[in-house]
Amino acid sequence: MEIVYISALIVALSIAALTVYVIKTLKAATGTMERVSVTFERFENQMQGITKESEQLVQKTNIIAEDVHHKTESLNGLFASLKNVGDSLDSINHSFRDMSETVTRQSKQQSEQVAQAVQWGNAAIDLYAKWQTKKKEREEQRKENSYSTGG
Repeated sequence: MEIVYISALIVALSIAALTVYVIKTLKAATGTMERVSVTFERFENQMQGITKESEQLVQKTNIIAEDVHHKTESLNGLFASLKNVGDSLDSINHSFRDMSETVTRQSKQQSEQVAQAVQWGNAAIDLYAKWQTKKKEREEQRKENSYSTGG
């Protein structure tokens, strides 16, 4: 019978040892699970922070996009105004070109008339100068005739 007691004691000690190892394994598993749980909590907190920052970034991006849209619309009006100014300047340049051509044409016509007037003026001056010369010659002849006749 002693063998039965010894066998029962060995079985009891084996069960006790097995129980101790199972308890240690469960404690180690519990520690690991706690670390995993803490890691997941940190990960969740970081994800919440990233989510908040992403939402703020999306909001800022939307605000910037709306601002760019408004500014683009404003620039469209400015470009339309600049086009109108360009068209006006083109019209003014065309008018100046036409006026310049008209002035050039008129000045050519006027210069021919002025040249003729100058020629007539020179001819008149020459005639007047000849008349004055002849008048002086006549007066000198009269004076000479009056000196020679004693008069």
